[in-house]
Amino acid sequence: MSTSLQTCPCQINPPSNVISSPLLYQDCCQPYHEAVYNDALYIGEVGKADGIKAETAERLMRTRYSAFVLVKPEYIVKTTLPAQQKLLDIQAIESWAKETDWAGLEIVAHTPKLGKRHAQVEFKAYFKTNEDLQAHHELSAFVKMTDKINNDERWYFLDPTVSMSVSQKQPCICGSGEKFKRCCGVYLS
Repeated sequence: MSTSLQTCPCQINPPSNVISSPLLYQDCCQPYHEAVYNDALYIGEVGKADGIKAETAERLMRTRYSAFVLVKPEYIVKTTLPAQQKLLDIQAIESWAKETDWAGLEIVAHTPKLGKRHAQVEFKAYFKTNEDLQAHHELSAFVKMTDKINNDERWYFLDPTVSMSVSQKQPCICGSGEKFKRCCGVYLS
């Protein structure tokens, strides 16, 4: 079956007995995945910020989950905070995505506004191991960055596993102009 005719991975929720009408991949996460690949979004190229983008941190979380299920490691990298992108191991991301038997996503909570530019999404990503259903439960932080040239805003995932040498008094890695300790440092420390 074509990927575009399948239920979108982010719409599959194992704890739910009734899913009202889940969206197809082509109507849910596929446009976001294609926009990043086709328009080179999230790379910071001038003039390349005119495609579809996640409107909320929850929407970005859903597209990232679907990218893991469908093994799209480039999307995972390009939707991570630009200052962290070069520090990610794309082969490790791809291997983990391929080796995991994904079983569904549950959004536990979405806090759309924390301060001026941050949000959090608590989720459970379900996967199967030897007939057992397990969950990766996480509270993820996201930051909305503004491209001052294009006056364009985009959500990015703040990866707490990326080791960066940033002091608390340095300018924030998201480019907000605030000190790291008062901006993204709150979510990465």
